[in-house]
Amino acid sequence: MTRLSRIALAAVLAALALPSVAADLKVMTFNVRTMTGKDGPNGWEFRRDLFADTIRQMHPDVIGTQELYKQQGDDTVQRLPEYTWFGRDRYGKHTDEHMGIFYRKDSLKLVKSGDFWYSSTPDKPASMDWGNIMPRMVNWALFERLSDHKRFYLLDTHLPYRDQDEDVRTRCTRLLAEFIAKLPKGVPVIVTGDFNTVPGGESHKVITASLKDAWDTAPKREGPAETFHDFTGKATKRIDWILSSGVTAKSIETITTSKDGRYPSDHFPVQADFDL
Repeated sequence: MTRLSRIALAAVLAALALPSVAADLKVMTFNVRTMTGKDGPNGWEFRRDLFADTIRQMHPDVIGTQELYKQQGDDTVQRLPEYTWFGRDRYGKHTDEHMGIFYRKDSLKLVKSGDFWYSSTPDKPASMDWGNIMPRMVNWALFERLSDHKRFYLLDTHLPYRDQDEDVRTRCTRLLAEFIAKLPKGVPVIVTGDFNTVPGGESHKVITASLKDAWDTAPKREGPAETFHDFTGKATKRIDWILSSGVTAKSIETITTSKDGRYPSDHFPVQADFDL
């Protein structure tokens, strides 16, 4: 055996002797920006490739999206075949905005999933009250990581947007917190969403009573705190959050990718890496 062969063999044996270490769980929240808006040069057909490229660059394991139309979801997995997505729209169909959840098929297994609406009848599709002017909902899933069989819940949501809706948003986050409290103990929970309000308000206080805001707790942060920029690249409000319980965020980044002055959405996506 040559010296080079011995070195190569030693390297292989050393690698085999090392305990396997699972990679971080990479979680993204991404408000897609609906394809029905009058966005001119920022229309979906002009940014769908950049949208997919942004995801490819960050390579998240799972993505909670908001404002997603079925065509946008299908366009994205066509460009990123390692992903698939699921979810009903806010009317319980596939004709309007979805809280679509994407995940990497080589990384995660979907164990079960469901949804509920922010209303006094949360199991009734498209139900709304409390002052909501359109149905608002949560899409959720229990995932199992293929590398080590660890499980976690992912919940994705989009709260009302008007300034006068803070009381409604607070009721929504209370229902969200109640749902999470009923999940099996010992299984981590991660929440992604466009909450349409900034930290410090009552709805943020309600949900962070039981969940940690990754932007506030992760030891490593990159990018601006603010996420909504209206296609200008100059964000003004931090309304896109990643929250968790039972799992630790190691780092978080607001992603400001653009190309030729165009952005993939009117929100910056946010990605957190968790030590599952």
